[in-house]
Amino acid sequence: MNPPGAGPRTLVVRLDSAGDVLLAGPAVRAVAAASRHTGILCGPLGEPAARLLPGVDEVLVHDAPWVGFDAPPVRRETTEALIASLAARRFDRALILTSHHQSPLPAALLLKLAGLPWVAADSEHYPGTLLDLRHRRAAHRHEARAALELAEAAGFALPPGDTGRLGVTSLPDTAPLTGTDPYVVVHPGAAVPARAWSPARAARAVAALGATGHRVVVTGGPAEKELTARVADGTALDLGGRTEFGELAGVLASADAVVTGNTGPCHLASAVGTPVVCLFAPVVPAERWAPYRIAHRLLGRQDALCAGSRARVCPVAGHPCLDSVTDAEVLAAVDALIATGRADDRPLEATA
Repeated sequence: MNPPGAGPRTLVVRLDSAGDVLLAGPAVRAVAAASRHTGILCGPLGEPAARLLPGVDEVLVHDAPWVGFDAPPVRRETTEALIASLAARRFDRALILTSHHQSPLPAALLLKLAGLPWVAADSEHYPGTLLDLRHRRAAHRHEARAALELAEAAGFALPPGDTGRLGVTSLPDTAPLTGTDPYVVVHPGAAVPARAWSPARAARAVAALGATGHRVVVTGGPAEKELTARVADGTALDLGGRTEFGELAGVLASADAVVTGNTGPCHLASAVGTPVVCLFAPVVPAERWAPYRIAHRLLGRQDALCAGSRARVCPVAGHPCLDSVTDAEVLAAVDALIATGRADDRPLEATA
């Protein structure tokens, strides 16, 4: 961190889900290393992750009408409240982080209306005077790397010794939830159904892991308790709805490996240094969204007919890209990762 009074007051904008916010972590740390105050503006789904990121001094939340699958209506009073809140904080600079298919310009317009003097973003669209740095994202970049490259183009660099992995600030002791014996986590849910196993397929995998001697912990959010109960099926430890985001981080950190789809817990596992077996549906490209800089195995038929479709619900009968993954493939991937261990992929600790 910089001494008081050194560097700009900088805002990082990432308005998507928790996984997207976690992938912004290296860019946020680069910003924080050269800023006297670092804020992050995120959506409500990303807020729990934002509060775990090293380098963040302040979290602002806005449910943006142009982001998300269930976006709120446009309301003048909400927009004016956000502009007033940003103006009062007198940020000097802002970086808008988006996925490759998104436009930063709605956020840039609001930032300019709030009086921010300098705004940077990746943009394929002509920004007029909305952007002071219009950066062009390199082709085929992972989302985490692309965000860091924007920060670097804006003059921010990771501090010495920071390897650029994902990371979180602290981890709670979750042994009272999980027990102390070794375990493997299976997280069967996803916000986008096309990116997850069917419940029956997930249940078979849990049974197969248990039959070969693995202790299995099944995780899920409050809305997924029915799913986790079905998948755990009385044989695995069911933590569905029993963990807040920080507690989930602790559960994943203590696991030998995590089996999950391309969803927030995949990136949370990466952030806490736990190897990931990622069931990756090719509806989005793995080169952009795979587990980042962590030991992992990708499973799933990347040449399936749904490839590149960005479908939310599988458009192919039987969900073949993921449900065709065999128990043998899952077991081999889990065992290989456990045998390899974490090497030097330790969780990033908070820095003063």
